[in-house]
Amino acid sequence: MIAVNKRWARVLSYLIMVFYAALILFPLYLMFVTSLKDNRQIFTKPFSLPGPIVFSGYVKLFTVSQYQIYFRNSIVVTLISLGFIVLLTSLASYALAKYQFRARILVYVYFVAGLIIPIRLGTIGILKTMINIKLFDTPWSLIIVFIAMGIPLGIFILYDFIRMIPEELSNSARIDGCSEHAIFRRIIMPLTKPALATVAIINFIPVWNDFWFPLILIRSNDVKTVPLATALLFGQFETNFGMVFAVLSMASIPVMVFYLFLSRYFIKGLTKGAMKG
Repeated sequence: MIAVNKRWARVLSYLIMVFYAALILFPLYLMFVTSLKDNRQIFTKPFSLPGPIVFSGYVKLFTVSQYQIYFRNSIVVTLISLGFIVLLTSLASYALAKYQFRARILVYVYFVAGLIIPIRLGTIGILKTMINIKLFDTPWSLIIVFIAMGIPLGIFILYDFIRMIPEELSNSARIDGCSEHAIFRRIIMPLTKPALATVAIINFIPVWNDFWFPLILIRSNDVKTVPLATALLFGQFETNFGMVFAVLSMASIPVMVFYLFLSRYFIKGLTKGAMKG
């Protein structure tokens, strides 16, 4: 009886996972299929397969428009932002987790408060600051803002991972003559790869998809990112929805590739977080 119950429980869990996977994959399938239709097919047969297949959206995307520049800008801004987020949050989390000083908890709470207070509340102040320091309408204005957006969540994730690393490992390295920099690079960083991958993946999507700050901080056409440039495709009288969905399909590829590249570490990070309690 127990074996039968376990079998049914396993079947039910597989059915739930298949249903959940279908919920996730169907919008992606619909987006790609819609990118191969013209406006008439999109509105008359929104859920059917394209017939005939129309590649005009992709042709315009790579020949007429400047989306190569927009994709390049988004990739550069996202990768640089993620690199600084991972580096700065790992250093700050290591200091907060392994060093005892009077204001340690206060500093940690200060960083975590960034998860509660939306950064968009300071949009006017951020805009004035970028104008004053001559970074308005440059990629660095976005990079600085995205780093500030990612640090609170990164510290929140890494702090507990680093704190769980036995202090005996660091003390043994100190006895062997390792400096603090070498301990961080050779011991802490390799052991926190799953957490670092988690930080990178979780921050990748909001940085890649952000529309608000490019809208506020970017004016020049050659500095725009994909979300900002995509909004310009919606015309006042007519919109080429095939091209819009072609852009969205291409924009989703870096997200999927990035996740697949780091998924092994990401799953390890989730598993360790679940086992912590």
